[in-house]
Amino acid sequence: ELKARQEISLETFTKKKQIEARVLGDLAMNHIIPTALKYQNTLLENIQGLKAVYPPEQFKAMAHHQLDTIEKIARHVNTIRENVVEMINQRKKVNQLGSMKDMAYGYEQHVASYFSTIRYHIDKLEMIVDDEIWPFPKYREMLFTR
Repeated sequence: ELKARQEISLETFTKKKQIEARVLGDLAMNHIIPTALKYQNTLLENIQGLKAVYPPEQFKAMAHHQLDTIEKIARHVNTIRENVVEMINQRKKVNQLGSMKDMAYGYEQHVASYFSTIRYHIDKLEMIVDDEIWPFPKYREMLFTR
């Protein structure tokens, strides 16, 4: 009976990690990254407008912040995308393992290890991207919601 309970516990743990990995990957790839790229494109349009209005020596000073932000967005997006793809590949490998114990261990060591990196870069994008287009409530908004 103890062994049966342990097996159920391992299965529950594994299923929770599977769901968490799938949801995190889906949110990152289908909501966060497209929103960040949309904001990045808005900044690029702004830079083009500044370039049309200002002479070259003033343009660099005027567009410095936007260019820096565009670069930060690109770094975060690329890191998220790379980690989600690696996480998915690890998930596929772990799902092929035979025993529930091996799968639970695999999810803990080889899949869940990507969660914090992906979340870290999503959190950074949350602080950069305009509130109006961010698809989810921001942490600071949730802190003051009743």
